[in-house]
Amino acid sequence: MRKILLIGAGKSTSALIKYLKEKSNEEKLQLIIGDLSLANAEKFAGHHPNTKAIQLDIFKADQRQEAIKNADIVISMLPARFHIEVAKDCVNFNKNLVTASYVSDEMQALDEEVKQKGLTFMNEIGVDPGIDHMSAMQVIDRIRAKGGKMLLFESFTGGLVAPESDTNLWNYKFTWNPRNVVVAGQGGAAVFMQEGKYKYIPYHRLFRRTEFLEVENYGRFEGLANRDSLKYRSVYGLDSIKTLYRGTLRRVGFSKAWNMFVQLGMTDDTYTLQGSEEMSYRDFVNSFLPYSPTDSVELKTRYNLKIDQDDVMWEKLLELDIFNPHKKIGIKNATPAQALQKILEEKWTLAPNDKDMIVMYHKFGYEIDGKTNQIDSTMVHLGEDQTYTAMAKTVGLPVGIATLKILNKEITTTGVLRPITKEIYDPILKELAENGIVFKEKEREYLGYNEDNVVG
Repeated sequence: MRKILLIGAGKSTSALIKYLKEKSNEEKLQLIIGDLSLANAEKFAGHHPNTKAIQLDIFKADQRQEAIKNADIVISMLPARFHIEVAKDCVNFNKNLVTASYVSDEMQALDEEVKQKGLTFMNEIGVDPGIDHMSAMQVIDRIRAKGGKMLLFESFTGGLVAPESDTNLWNYKFTWNPRNVVVAGQGGAAVFMQEGKYKYIPYHRLFRRTEFLEVENYGRFEGLANRDSLKYRSVYGLDSIKTLYRGTLRRVGFSKAWNMFVQLGMTDDTYTLQGSEEMSYRDFVNSFLPYSPTDSVELKTRYNLKIDQDDVMWEKLLELDIFNPHKKIGIKNATPAQALQKILEEKWTLAPNDKDMIVMYHKFGYEIDGKTNQIDSTMVHLGEDQTYTAMAKTVGLPVGIATLKILNKEITTTGVLRPITKEIYDPILKELAENGIVFKEKEREYLGYNEDNVVG
């Protein structure tokens, strides 16, 4: 039996583990699930004969190295900052590695050594990054093969709630790490290219500059800029492109409402609140408002945000029970962002039978034989329930497929990789399509960047 070591058994691993279990007899696999919590690892392993659960503390070098040394290939589903120690051990013990995380500087620094040892370290093989890379590069390479020149590339991904489970005014529930949602966009201005010009959106304006997109059968969405859209300009070979924009999808109206938190300062993660453990939700809101001996917290909030009592923005705040004087933040030395996250998780956590939804939208503008065209490529995938989510499937399946392709020597390129070459993306996208993760394309005349779809 060939041993696959999976380090970290979080929510996003449910579909990955299911996939590897289903392949284990045919592929002669033993899946070893290592997690800090043995009970959690055992829960995921179940009673499947080809799985084994172990307790694995990655900060205990002997324990970590022993597990890696005995594996044929390693999958790290740890938080991104912890991959590097696993990666160094994989180099030392000559083991291939797969992660869904962005390539860090520390990981990239291992590239030469990984190549010298003939190893494959596949990174960015989840959904975003991952499926976005593969689906984009497949179309871009196809355009180039026909002699086309790229003029525009826009790419948006959203982890959202499925229409049948959309039960709140925000049209949103957490489908991945809530902290990442709360602090999204911080740490510098969003930067992108439009018609050959560099554009910047500072954080305090980010949620008021959105682009509208229509997805067939699913309606209208809004896209807001990622922090650095130009990160993949050279990676994709798009150095001379005029328009390059990468963003996040939400339902229309979410960003305008989220901007209320930004303007009040509730998303700040740089300082802690005094007495946050005993602070009520109402006290939390009031801590960002001017003192008044007569005005209520509600009145001060409406005045500062310039919203009326009959405004849907106000209804959205009330729905969160954010003015409750009895509920406590309950977190010692919480930052505003952590306190806000606590309040939101109470209302935006998926119920057991809720379904989530992944939406991806690419735009490719190009010129060929003197004519300009545009391809719009969209993918929508719905989850099954709270455990087998669309997020878990679109992250876990590419990881699982890539792992088997490397193990079976169908992917042989060495080094610290992203899934941006035909050898990698063609077979993985084919198998994803067989599992219901399918892109639909529409081609039309390219009219250039359309500012009529942009708000702000």
